[in-house]
Amino acid sequence: MSSTQMPQAGSHDAARPGMPARRKRGASMGDVARLAQVSSQTVSRVSNGITNVAPETRQRVLAAMAELGYRPNSAARALKRGEFRTLGVITVTLSTVGNARTLEAISDSAAEQGYAVTLMPVAVPTRDQVQGAFTRLGELTVDAIVLMMEGHLLDVDVSLPRNVPVVVADADVGEQFMIVGSAHEHGARAAVEHLLGLGHRTVWHVAGPDDAYAAKAREAGWSAALREAGARVPPVLRGEWSADITGGWSAESGYRAGRLLAGEPHCTAVFAANDQMALGLYRALQERGLRVPQDVSVVGFDDIPEAAMYPPPLTTVRQDFDEIGRRCVAVALHQIAAQSPEAGRTSVDTVLVPRASTAPPRDR
Repeated sequence: MSSTQMPQAGSHDAARPGMPARRKRGASMGDVARLAQVSSQTVSRVSNGITNVAPETRQRVLAAMAELGYRPNSAARALKRGEFRTLGVITVTLSTVGNARTLEAISDSAAEQGYAVTLMPVAVPTRDQVQGAFTRLGELTVDAIVLMMEGHLLDVDVSLPRNVPVVVADADVGEQFMIVGSAHEHGARAAVEHLLGLGHRTVWHVAGPDDAYAAKAREAGWSAALREAGARVPPVLRGEWSADITGGWSAESGYRAGRLLAGEPHCTAVFAANDQMALGLYRALQERGLRVPQDVSVVGFDDIPEAAMYPPPLTTVRQDFDEIGRRCVAVALHQIAAQSPEAGRTSVDTVLVPRASTAPPRDR
C-alpha cells in the first residue's frame, strides 16, 4: 500500500481502527456571516425572523445558510430569551371523550400560535406520579402547563416549575390557578327543567364518580333544580358503585344502574351524567321491556358525536370541549406574555340539545 493509501501518523481526520469517524463540524453563524459578507448580528436577525433587514441582504443570508447547511440553534435561542414556545400538558387519561377532544383543541390552538405541545401522561393517578410529571416537564423546559386532572391530586404540596403559569381544564383546585371549565350545574339544571316541563314528577340521576369535579357539579345542579321545583329528590345511583368499572363514566356503569332503575315503577325520567352512561341505560331498560321515551325519558350530558345516532337520538347537554381547549391556550399565552401567573375561573356555556329520547310521561 502506498503512503497515499495509508492514514498519516498524528492525523486528526482519519478514523482510528475500531473508532467511529469524527463528525464534521456544522456551519456556524460566523461561517454564514463571512459567506454572505454581513455581520453575525445580521445573521442572528434573519434567523430570528426580525424584519429590520433589507430584503436583498436577507436573501443573501438565506442563500448562504442554504449553501452551508446552517441550522439555527433554537434551543440556545430559547434559553437566551427564556421562552421555549412549548406548552406542557399533564393528563391522567385520554380514554374519556372530553379529555381527548380538549387535548386535540389545545394542540390545534397552540400550533396556530406557533407553540408546540409536550404531553405528559400520568399512568397511575397518585400524587407521586403527578409530582414526577411536573418534574419532567420542568426538565423539558415549557412556558406554561395545562392540567387535565382532578384537583384532589394537588391537595398536598406539589413542586411546580418556578414562574411557570398553570392552567387547569375543568377541575376544582381552589383559588391557586386559573381554571377553564364548563357550566356543569347550569347544564344539569337545564336537563331537569326540560324533563319537569314535559310533565315528569321527578327525575332520577345516574351520577359519575364522587371524586370527579364534573360529576359533583352536575349532581348539585340536578338536586337544586328538583328542590326549587318542589319535586322529590330520588336516591342517586353513582356510576362508580362497582369497583370493576373503570372510571365510573362508562356505558357499563350506566347499564348496571339502569338495571336497578328498570325495577322502579315510578321512574319515568332519568338524567345520566354523561352520554356513555345513557347508552348503557338504554340497553338495561330495553332488556326489561321498557321503551325510550314512551316508558322512560332519558337525558345525557356531553353531546358526543354518536349521541344523535342513538336509537332513539339522545336528548343531551352539549359542552364545548373545543372552546375549553382554545381558552386554556389563550389563558396560558396571556400569562406568559404578562409574566405573571393568575388565579380565577372562566366558564364555557352548556346548551340543552332536545332530541327524541324525551317525551311526556305515561303511567307504567
